[in-house]
Amino acid sequence: MRRYRIVHTTVMDYDQAVRASHNEVRMSPLNEPGQSTLENRIRIRPITWSHVYRDHWGTHVTAMESLAPHQRLEIEATSTVERTSQPEPPATAGWDALHDPGLVDRSSEWLMDSTRTRPGEGLIALAESVRDAPSPREAAAWLAETIRTTMTYERGATGVAARGEEAWALGNGVCQDFAHIAIGALRYLDIPARYVSGYLDPSAESNVGDVSEGESHAWVEYWDNAWLPLDPTNVGAVGLAYVVVARGRDYEDVPPFKGVYSGRGVAEPEVTVRFTRLA
Repeated sequence: MRRYRIVHTTVMDYDQAVRASHNEVRMSPLNEPGQSTLENRIRIRPITWSHVYRDHWGTHVTAMESLAPHQRLEIEATSTVERTSQPEPPATAGWDALHDPGLVDRSSEWLMDSTRTRPGEGLIALAESVRDAPSPREAAAWLAETIRTTMTYERGATGVAARGEEAWALGNGVCQDFAHIAIGALRYLDIPARYVSGYLDPSAESNVGDVSEGESHAWVEYWDNAWLPLDPTNVGAVGLAYVVVARGRDYEDVPPFKGVYSGRGVAEPEVTVRFTRLA
């Protein structure tokens, strides 16, 4: 078991005042088997109105407005999350199970290509390179290994709107790109796959009381007789150091912060994520 306090702060300092802003925040970790969110509070300044709801994918969303003129917008999400080990997943269902009409129908949203995950020649070749794997599970593991050894993690190499095919051709990217590449290849193989957004403890061997600076992270879940996590960016199992916040078809469904504002002010978000190991 591990318990964390996570403080996720986003600040927008506009170069001139804006008249109003309307935003959605996805910074509340989920409650599900293996993960319990003991506390979550979101402080927003300035704020006029807010509403909390669950989106189509089950993510906890805070929609809010700041209607008074402002030059600075601050959002601080503080969460206490407990992660516990889960039983071993069931045995692989095998390739034939992927063609079950019931599974295909239930998984239609996780099998459809999106702009970010649609495979071109590069991702098709990547998927074909593992098609002869004995099972979908081994194919997914081989894909992750190939992505890790082929791609170079480099901040700023791609933009937030980059497609997986573009990042694969470039050979550089961040966890968002690695996830889109993996999803595109998995779906090409008829393996249902979804994008997961959350946090990763930057110090895998952290001790109780340790404080470290982290960031949002992205990984993948695919279906093989159960939803199984896969991180194409990092070596090793997706374990207790991972905290799930949101799931969706790709990044478009899960951004931690998005919205619109009225005015000519321009700002780049300044984001910090601080982890404290509590247990």
